[in-house]
Amino acid sequence: APNSWQHASDALLKKGFSPEALEAAGLVGRNKQGGLYERFRGRLMFPIFDPRGRVIGFGGRILVDKEGDAKYLNSPETTLFNKRHQLYGLNFALDTIKQTKRVFVVEGYMDLLALHKAGVTDSVASLGTAFTSQQSRLIQRSADEVIFAYDSDSAGQNATIRALEVVREQGLQVRILAMPDGKDPDEFIRSHGVEEFRKLQGLSLLE
Repeated sequence: APNSWQHASDALLKKGFSPEALEAAGLVGRNKQGGLYERFRGRLMFPIFDPRGRVIGFGGRILVDKEGDAKYLNSPETTLFNKRHQLYGLNFALDTIKQTKRVFVVEGYMDLLALHKAGVTDSVASLGTAFTSQQSRLIQRSADEVIFAYDSDSAGQNATIRALEVVREQGLQVRILAMPDGKDPDEFIRSHGVEEFRKLQGLSLLE
């Protein structure tokens, strides 16, 4: 997304979309004067798909850090998109998950892309650090086991603890993979390779 306040909105308005439609889709907001502004500016964009492969929202990672700007920004809640009800990459992972009956859950877009690039295609990402009961039920439709591979920092550990409470209520088997040296899955695979990642033995929680 270019670092522009009007790039996408101008293009979409020329295609016949109304300002109200752009606002309802979460692509633009309105300033105090009522004018449109781009929600996503100067960001690397990640389309977010529903399980059927339809784009329902976007995530964006900032390219030039500015004080006060969030590193990652998701689309706001819309008629189509509610991040509590979606898992990033599930549409690409479903076929493999149905075969292995397990799913790796990571925190972020880049972790998910690193796993899929390395061939670990039964993996998804929660949209933010909070794992929800709705996301757990999505997994339960196709898998028996959930393997959490959240970041090893304090935020990731706290997110894992909260996620365990959610998943165990659904009766799924749970494992936790801890990345050595405080690495996240993306960093670990780049440093050690996917085979070392596969060798990591997680703490098993089966009750």
